[in-house]
Amino acid sequence: MFDSPLSASAYEVLQVQHDCDEETLRKAYRLRLRQTHPDTGGDSAQFIQVQRAWELVGTAGARQSYDRGHGFGETPAPEWSGWRPTQTETRDTRPRARSFGQPGGWRRERYLTLIREWAGRGVNLADPYDPALVRSAPHHIRRLLADALAEEATARIVGDLGMGYTVWHDVDASGRDARPDVKIDHIVLGPSGLYGLLSEDFGGSIRMRRGEIIGDEVAGAPIGDLLARMRTAARAARVKFSGAIVVLPDDDVVQVIDEIGKVRGLPVAVVAQSGLSAVLRRGITGARSMGGNEVFDVRTRLQQTVRFA
Repeated sequence: MFDSPLSASAYEVLQVQHDCDEETLRKAYRLRLRQTHPDTGGDSAQFIQVQRAWELVGTAGARQSYDRGHGFGETPAPEWSGWRPTQTETRDTRPRARSFGQPGGWRRERYLTLIREWAGRGVNLADPYDPALVRSAPHHIRRLLADALAEEATARIVGDLGMGYTVWHDVDASGRDARPDVKIDHIVLGPSGLYGLLSEDFGGSIRMRRGEIIGDEVAGAPIGDLLARMRTAARAARVKFSGAIVVLPDDDVVQVIDEIGKVRGLPVAVVAQSGLSAVLRRGITGARSMGGNEVFDVRTRLQQTVRFA
């Protein structure tokens, strides 16, 4: 996850300064290999991360490219897009899922507000997505951008499922006491059922305990909060959800698809981004699928009641 706003840089993983010489970098790499090797009591995930860091900065050419692209060089690479919103691609004419709302929109707007406040009044930010700027920002600001990117990645995956699916992004789930941060990232309707999705980037690996996600960077109860928000949306639209899905970056999960069973009476799965398409096509084990007439009725009810954050 070296491209996440929350991830450590290759230099931080190797525990050196970004401007160290080649010999210092090489010695640090060998030391970190010994420290993290599973055979000597190290952590396998950290061991893999050390190897990946070396691939990025271990040669002069790779290091130069990495530095330009991640804000360590004097001038950014011209092809580097930072973490700016993805431009709409119009050349792909394949049928796509019906999509409503703006994925990651609320978090991107909040990020832009806070990054400018943090930089200071009167400071002109030529590029609020400049990697050096993002890397230096406080964790809660970087987290907003990371989650926006996660939501946008999920939206691209769902969009490729085809016209048999409908998705609503950034759905307000606050009920009567309107709060923009109380939302469902995505509601996906298709032949396999109706699902509420949470797209997250916690910035590190996660574990499961008693039907909930835990980890060093996990705050609160993500699954519990998602299910509570889904109940609010279900009551408003008078529909029943088939299940809940938490979508995480591939590097942050042990299993690509982890069906953890029913939580508060609803099937739940924690899924890597690479496994999301398969889960939405076949459904979660124990989740109720839908026929054509029911899909039409549920879509109509949601269209009439969904509000966006």
